Amino acid sequence: MSENLALSCFYCNSYKGPNIGGLDPVTGTFTRLFHPRKDKWSDHFEWEVSKLIGTTEIGRTTIDVLRINHPDAVTVRRFLMTENVYPKM
Repeated sequence: MSENLALSCFYCNSYKGPNIGGLDPVTGTFTRLFHPRKDKWSDHFEWEVSKLIGTTEIGRTTIDVLRINHPDAVTVRRFLMTENVYPKM
């Protein structure tokens, strides 16, 4: 069962729940979420300072469903990046 688990922060995990996908905010297409064991992070995301940008449907949908760029999360992330303790991918 542990092979089905992935590390995530409490904030993201609380929005993930049983969701396996969502609607891409650009195309409106139902799209699966990023899979940390099967997908390459840099194929779907890039950083714009402390805001995560989805470069594909999978990236955009994952950011939207997990609310990764909620203003509070971006503020905390900016602080952690400034202190060099945020693990940029």
